[in-house]
Amino acid sequence: MLSGRRLDLLDPTPMDIEIADIAHGLAFVARWNGQTSGDWPYSVAEHSLLVEHIFARQNPGIAARWRLAALLHDAPEYVIGDMISPVKAAIGPDYAELDQRLTAAIHLRFGLPAALPVAIKKAIKAADTVSAWAEAVQIAGFTRDEADRLFGRPPHGLVPDLSIRLRPPVQVRADYTARHQQLLAEIDA
Repeated sequence: MLSGRRLDLLDPTPMDIEIADIAHGLAFVARWNGQTSGDWPYSVAEHSLLVEHIFARQNPGIAARWRLAALLHDAPEYVIGDMISPVKAAIGPDYAELDQRLTAAIHLRFGLPAALPVAIKKAIKAADTVSAWAEAVQIAGFTRDEADRLFGRPPHGLVPDLSIRLRPPVQVRADYTARHQQLLAEIDA
């Protein structure tokens, strides 16, 4: 990793994990396989910031630790990349196991449980789905009807003010790192 850490993908430990590596990697990993409009790719880091924002809006007053979990929901992709669902399915359980091991190490590194409570995981997935819907319509060329069929219609009133931002990776990396620090500070307060 750029931080100098050595990450064993098959046996990651919390001490192998640095937020600078996660933020950097996610800022340079494109969602939608790069098939989005705009002058910059829509990064997994930008997506993660949006998911955390949506998660907080859908769950007012939820603890900062769970908002941190939402921010980190795709963190393993900093080393394994963002694969579309059909590719993940084709790879099979090996991909899921690798993702779970990395997720556990990342969670433990930042004071979260290795496996999230089911209710929290479902709530993060709900926010992730709303984000995917907005991304599909705003930058990936889907019609609203297509997005509704694939992702379900988002809750009324949630999407109109969600704006997908395409920014240089250096800006997204800085914002991701800053948000991570804000949430950790809130947890420690």
